[in-house]
Amino acid sequence: MKKLLLSFGAVVLLAAGAQAQTSYGLKAGVNLGKYSNPSDLQKDYQKNNVSFYVTGFADIPVAPQFSIQPGVSLQGKGAKYEYNGNNLDGSTTRNTMSVEIPVNAVYYIPAGTGNVFLGAGPYVGFNISGKDKVKGNVGEWASGEGDYDLSFSGDDKDMNLIDAGVNFLGGYKFGNGLLINAGYGLGLSNLNPSDNSDNKFSNRVLSFGLGFQF
Repeated sequence: MKKLLLSFGAVVLLAAGAQAQTSYGLKAGVNLGKYSNPSDLQKDYQKNNVSFYVTGFADIPVAPQFSIQPGVSLQGKGAKYEYNGNNLDGSTTRNTMSVEIPVNAVYYIPAGTGNVFLGAGPYVGFNISGKDKVKGNVGEWASGEGDYDLSFSGDDKDMNLIDAGVNFLGGYKFGNGLLINAGYGLGLSNLNPSDNSDNKFSNRVLSFGLGFQF
């Protein structure tokens, strides 16, 4: 985690010191979220949790065809489990919303009238809201049917406040600035507030979207 944060700081300083023409962009789209390290039972029933993201970013050229992109992003994440075996018949869904600060290094490859782009970089996120939704008979995996707000602070918190990891992205930028993009968020921090090392889990998020770079 310390190395990740140091890398995060280094790319921010590099971007801030760049003397080049900066452009700005906005991206939005669909997130398909899961959690790493599901239990033996959960992994048989884990599905993509559908949510959304909205990201504003700056594109700061630091070399020919190479830019640093710091940004601010609203990210919907979580996981979903649909049980239909082992005497269970129901579902549990965890939806979380976080504010993230990504800093990506992006390389542009001229292609046609625009550019293919590939990138990667660290992110730090802060969970700001969340809810568990339980339906049907899910046994010991929830305390009853209904909706339950998540807590990210205090001794009885349901999830850790800070999420950090690495983003990978790719797509195509048209000559008029239109963006078609896909990405993958690899969470590296443990979101489980429990000290039980067997129950550690992190975000895994596949995303697709559109955007525009001014």
